[in-house]
Amino acid sequence: MSHEVGGGFCDDILRSVRILLATTNQGKIAEVRRIMGERLIEVVGLVDSESTDEIETGSTFAENALLKARYYQRVSKLPTVADDSGLEVEALGGAPGIYSARYADPVAGDAGRIARLLDEMKDLADQRRSARFTCAAAIVWEGGEKVFLDQVRGVILESARGGNGFGYDPVFFYEPLGKTFAELTPSEKAEVSHRGRAFRRLAAWLSDSGVLDTPRSGDRIVATAD
Repeated sequence: MSHEVGGGFCDDILRSVRILLATTNQGKIAEVRRIMGERLIEVVGLVDSESTDEIETGSTFAENALLKARYYQRVSKLPTVADDSGLEVEALGGAPGIYSARYADPVAGDAGRIARLLDEMKDLADQRRSARFTCAAAIVWEGGEKVFLDQVRGVILESARGGNGFGYDPVFFYEPLGKTFAELTPSEKAEVSHRGRAFRRLAAWLSDSGVLDTPRSGDRIVATAD
């Protein structure tokens, strides 16, 4: 299995402000580029032919994020960021959870996954439609790794609303703003979403820690969810 990175590799991570985001999802890439760009960090994604499905063998979001980041850091030699995120519906026992991206036939796309979710929730009363988005954002560099966890709570609607975003955004109603995630502008979503929160904290830590300049061999995993 060959793996390539869009935008090329960088041979010297000590002088680079470029990081690899281990995904082909253009929506994710755009979101993370906006966040990292505020810190003058360039983000490159994987080429479209890549697939991370066979790497995601963990049992938690954090495990899957680290598995992807470790793998592509070894391949690219770039500091590598990966996230694993998904929707957890309490009334469905936390499903779709880590299987959020594989909740329906791959050819069905986002619409198929939403259709299955709504079908499984069709008999649920309004008070049982609470859900949360969870994101684990991991970074792996030469000598260390770190994970940031964040969540956002909402309610699953009975039908889709809005034309922005991706994934389950059209049915995830965020009560503080009175909109689904798909009705939010990109900047609004970046401010309140699970991924936006996790990656803003990661970006701030990157800027403050200096690991892009001085990776330390003794650095260990630290998962933070506050």
